[in-house]
Order: sequence, then C-alpha cells, then structure tokens
Amino acid sequence: MKRRDFDKALAATALGALAPFQVARAQAKKLRVGVLLPLSGYEGFIGQSCKKGSDLAPGVIKELTGVDIELMNADTESNVQTARSRAERLIDEGANVLVGAFDSGATAAIAQVAEQRGVPFVVNIAAAPQITEQGYKFVFRNFPTAVELLRNGLSLIGDLFQATNETPRTAVYMHVNDTFGQAMTKGINAMLPKITRLPFKIVEEVAYDPATKDLSVEVAKAKASNAEFVLLVCRLNDAILLRREIVKQRWNIMGIVSPGSPGMYEEQFYRSLGKLSDYCISNVPWYNPKAELTKTVDHAFSKMFPKDKLMYNALNVGYTFEALLVAADAFKRAGSAAAQPLTAAIRSTDITNRMMLGGPIKFDAKGQCEGNLSACVENLHEQPMVVLPQAAAEAKPVFPWPTYKRT
Repeated sequence: MKRRDFDKALAATALGALAPFQVARAQAKKLRVGVLLPLSGYEGFIGQSCKKGSDLAPGVIKELTGVDIELMNADTESNVQTARSRAERLIDEGANVLVGAFDSGATAAIAQVAEQRGVPFVVNIAAAPQITEQGYKFVFRNFPTAVELLRNGLSLIGDLFQATNETPRTAVYMHVNDTFGQAMTKGINAMLPKITRLPFKIVEEVAYDPATKDLSVEVAKAKASNAEFVLLVCRLNDAILLRREIVKQRWNIMGIVSPGSPGMYEEQFYRSLGKLSDYCISNVPWYNPKAELTKTVDHAFSKMFPKDKLMYNALNVGYTFEALLVAADAFKRAGSAAAQPLTAAIRSTDITNRMMLGGPIKFDAKGQCEGNLSACVENLHEQPMVVLPQAAAEAKPVFPWPTYKRT
C-alpha cells in the first residue's frame, strides 16, 4: 500500500468515528482471528499454554465489549517456515486479523506475510526488537522488546541483591542460540557493563540449541568456570534439562536468575521437576493480581480449565488474551473487519483496563507498545510467586538457594 492510500484510509476511519450510524450499517457481525501458536514441537507446551488464553478470550471479550470472535487456530510446529505458510493459509481462508506467535523467529516470518498481504497482525509474545523496526504498517506488538525486557529484568536483579544482602561477583551466562537468545545476548553485552549496581563479572558464556536433548557438556563447561550463579536466557525444555544436569553434576551455585525469558515459571517446569523447581528466579512481564480484569480472566480460566491454575500460565494467557482484546476493541471502534479501517483502529488503541503490569496499551508510530513492566517471580512451594517489587510481592525473595555451600 502506498503511503498516500494509507493516509486516506486513516482519514476515512476518522470520519467513520464521527458517523456512528453509518458505521453500524456497515459493521461485520463477527471478527475472524487467525491465531498462530507453536502447539507442537519443542515449544509445544508453551504454545498450548498460550492457547488457553485465546480459548477463553471470545467468551470474556463478548461480555466486555459485545464483540463476537471466531477463532481460526493454526500450529506453527515450532518452525519458522511452517509459521509463514500457515499465516498465508489463514489469510486465504478469510482471517481478518492475525495473532501470535510466541517465538520471535516465527513472529518475524508472519509479520512479513501480514505486511505483504495487507492484513493486521497483533503480536502476543515475541521480544526481538527488529520485529517493530522494519517500518511495517500492519504489525503491532503488545509485548516488551528484548531491550525493555532486559532493562526491567536487570534492574530487578539489582533489587534482588539489595533485598537479600547478597551480591555475587561472578556469573556464567547460558543462553539459547535462536533469534530471541541472540537478541537478548546483544542487549546484555550492551547494558550490563553500564549498570554499576550489578558488579558481577560474566566469566563464561555458553550458548546452546533450544531443541537440544542433552546439556551435559554445556553444564560441565559452565561448572568449570567456578561462577557463583547462572544468568540464564532459556526456553522450557532446555531449562528443565539444565536444572536436572546441575543436580546430576553436583554443581554448587547460588542460584539461577533469568533477566527475562520463558521456561522456569511454566507449568511443565513444576510438573517435571517438583521441588527442584523451587528458588529458580525469572524477571518477566506478569499479570497484576489486583486488577479487576485479571480476576475476570481467572474466573473464566477456572471454569474452562478446572484442573489448571492461571498462575502457571500467567504470562502466556495474559498477553495472548490482551492481543485478542486489542483486535476486538479495534473491530468495535472501526465498525468493520476490512483490513484498512481495522488497522487504523488498532493504531489508535488506548486500553487502560488491562490485566498485565504496565501502563495503557498504546502503539507508537512503529506499532510498539511501551511501558510494559516486569516482576521478580521466584518459584516457592512449586508455584510462581511475585517477590519484587515489594508493593506487589506475595512473599520475600530467597537468594542464594538454601542448599548453597560457601567455599
């Protein structure tokens, strides 16, 4: 689309907002949302967790906004090329808007398709900065970039050390080598030397494939560094492997702290590790347990998934639900499911009633929502608990691990 045509579309939408009765006559009855998630493959557990957010969204959003949503689900199979082809197919089958796709690589591929086909795409979870740095007109992200994740996450590490009166001097940095891991690594290398309240030195860096089945060599290399704690950027399956391997190799460390990555707060992490899951710390975007919308979503979650709890799916469900809320809110204001007015309406989003920590959902000229916040979430009693910031804390932080032996 030429810029002149896009500006005309924006103007047409603005006029539409001043003529509600005309809009009402043109309004489609239902919004068709193509939801792309890694429902299988090495990210399958997290994709299934995200899907719980999209599954409950139509009912909650219908009550909140009156908007009818038809879900069109697609499995990216934890594969970038599959994500691209499934996005193409959803658009061919009539999706008005796309939502997804948890993984940064898959999300970047879908963003290219959405831009080429002129269909709006609302990212639920993906942090690689370049996704909203391409000058795209149809791509929007209600999730912090890797830079924001790191800035918030590293700041909380400083708060953790201060709250526990413990300041390690050395760390080994272990990370996945996919698009997300590379983006986080670039940010850590740029930010960490400038933060004076984090005086620890990274004495070893160990990268690995997130789809690996064995981390024994990588953990042995990390152990040989004699670092005091692990700074970790992970996924889910590798985080489980890593924790088990630390026990197997009897590696004496103060703990594992993630400055902002998935894995250690996921339900499967607790199910797989039991008590070994305790004391792992993740500084990540989280829901506000006191928000009215969180209570509404929690109620819907309990009814739909009576054997599960929202706390084990907090980030995944929260941001996936909010992505669909953005689409529904725009659909209601645009009065149309057509791509141009729907895209223009998403661009003017201003949602203050939200469940995730942070300011209102607004998008800048690049389609990025800024102001999302993180919490220091520690696994205690085999469940995720906010320990910082203190105003939202459910428990006091524990660091180092109780089993740590000083040498």
